[in-house]
Amino acid sequence: MRILVIGKSGQLARSLAVRAEGQSDIEVVCVGRPDFDLEDVSTFVPVLSAVRPDVVINAAAHTGVDRQEDEPARAFAMNAEAPGVLAKLTAESGIPIVHVSTDYVFDGRAVRPYVETDLPNPQTVYGRSKLAGEEAVRRGNADHLIVRTAWVVSCYGSNFVKTMLKLAEARDSLQVVADQHGNPTDAHDLADGLLAAARVRRDRGRFQQSVYHLAGSGRASWFELATCVLHASEALSGPCAAVEPISSRQWPAKAERPMNSELDCEAFFRDFGFRAGAWQDRVAAIVAAIGEAKANVCGGALGS
Repeated sequence: MRILVIGKSGQLARSLAVRAEGQSDIEVVCVGRPDFDLEDVSTFVPVLSAVRPDVVINAAAHTGVDRQEDEPARAFAMNAEAPGVLAKLTAESGIPIVHVSTDYVFDGRAVRPYVETDLPNPQTVYGRSKLAGEEAVRRGNADHLIVRTAWVVSCYGSNFVKTMLKLAEARDSLQVVADQHGNPTDAHDLADGLLAAARVRRDRGRFQQSVYHLAGSGRASWFELATCVLHASEALSGPCAAVEPISSRQWPAKAERPMNSELDCEAFFRDFGFRAGAWQDRVAAIVAAIGEAKANVCGGALGS
């Protein structure tokens, strides 16, 4: 099964490439700019024709949540219009499409984890553009799967874990919001779940339902996540800093963050047999991987 992944340098795309390595039944081809550009739909057909995939996973998006408040047209072009075009093109070729979406489609006011049937109510340009992308994919290709996730972290690219470690190198204490909650998600777990879904689609010829939630197991605040990151780093003699809990009001942002980003992932487990790992264990492993990679780079530089 050949899977075309839209996205090349992002956390999920890199994780999909890594997790597919050594698997005899899956070949992952990752494409990104300039070969495949969400802001240039003329690049879509040549890539689809050259790769001839069995499944397409759209792991690319404009994710600058605050920046999008100032550039909504670009956000909708990349997060809604481009996925809609891609969905139509894959439908014309009989290719199923998997589209990755976000917890930001909800308003964050629920007092329990969100299920797939909850009514979306996005409060930001990012959330509205991603919801529009879901709707465009749904209209464009009947053979689709929309997977909402949240709080993705990894040893790749830019993310909260890497930001905390970098800040701890320069500061003795950090202030982190404690009244927003969600499910920290290891990008490797997200990749494994999407590959499991692709296998089920191959074997059964269809997706059981069109929208699923897939995020890490367990609930955390940003403060709790930061504390876990820095404790894990300290245990490995890495950078560490004290963490002070603050409220959202004390950390104003241009785009409103959901107070509750928790996603109920039972439907995904039921239909695809995959559940993401406990976030604490995954975060500790990510911190260790980041430390090991840094040590290898420094060792190579010192030894050269």
